Amino acid sequence: MIKKIYAIVIASLFVVSASFAQGPSANTQVTNKTDTSKTAKSGTTGVVKQSTLDIHFNGLAFLDDHEYDALIPIRKTNSGTRTAIDIGYNVDSLNHFVVGTNALHEFGGVPYFVQVNPVAYYSFKNKNWLFNAGEFPRDSLLQLPRGLYNIDSAQYYRPNVEGLLLSHKGIHGVETGFIDWVSRQTATNRNQFMAGELGTYIPNPGHAFYISHAFLFEHNAGSKSDTAADIQDSGGGQLRLGLDYSHKTIFDSLRFEAGAQFTGHRVRSQYQFEFSRGFVANVYIGYKRFSLDDQFYKGTPSDLTYADPFYTKSIFNRADFMYTAFVGKHLKGQFFLALYQSPARLTDSEPGFKIVYDIGRKIIARFKDPD
Repeated sequence: MIKKIYAIVIASLFVVSASFAQGPSANTQVTNKTDTSKTAKSGTTGVVKQSTLDIHFNGLAFLDDHEYDALIPIRKTNSGTRTAIDIGYNVDSLNHFVVGTNALHEFGGVPYFVQVNPVAYYSFKNKNWLFNAGEFPRDSLLQLPRGLYNIDSAQYYRPNVEGLLLSHKGIHGVETGFIDWVSRQTATNRNQFMAGELGTYIPNPGHAFYISHAFLFEHNAGSKSDTAADIQDSGGGQLRLGLDYSHKTIFDSLRFEAGAQFTGHRVRSQYQFEFSRGFVANVYIGYKRFSLDDQFYKGTPSDLTYADPFYTKSIFNRADFMYTAFVGKHLKGQFFLALYQSPARLTDSEPGFKIVYDIGRKIIARFKDPD
């Protein structure tokens, strides 16, 4: 059954993306920062046909101290640097091939690079559609709720999606579907993958009200040498109603959300799905270089492998205070402090700092159109 599910997902993604790659609509507009006077365009699609070669470099340094008395087994300090570099071949303004690497060094770690993630993917992108296939940066593509997936640790230790992603952006919002292989089945490694969908729907563009949703499924099976191992399935979803008053008050950003979360998990040989349900709420305020992100959960404890571990509590609140200390050319540095309140533990905290350096994509070669 599980194989059928993700086989259908894969086939659907390929068919839909291929159809849009072959036939972009006549009113598609493509934004390109290069000098369009030097490029050849199709008269019906607006596709920039000139091929180019570009390079991209991104660096991340982080210090993230988890002072969790409520979760002592996972209490630790995450610190290190991530260095990513890749080269892209742009067939035209829609089709791109990218190859590179993303390496992690933990402060004090041996060997120097304790983890190296390959970057190799095909990307199709126009005004409304994005399709990626391969190993590509997670970045802001998959901002799942922490109750389903802990994006904090992912940026340090799982920066890439390894699989497929299809996203559509329109006047009424954004919808994104993906499948991500966590581990390929071998004699020693388990078969693990996740698949999901998330998005935001704006019924009346220009108005404050919106609906956000996210769904995630996780599958964890045995290795080839241990076929009798327990097979685990888990997943969940969130549905929120929101109001966005960004740039409509003295604040640069002002959003309110409230809704419900449900999750379920099972071990096939031991028990069927056990479910948890709860209430979630979020407030985000941004003013110049300061921001506050407050999240609240109350319900039955949740058990998802990659979720924020505080969702195993029946009630908790998390308030993130952030200050962007400096912003320069390609450079951004930010201090943050997360304060946690959970039963019997009201003073847990997570102070930290991160700095990002990103030069963007720089063209290093242009190729003449053979036509």
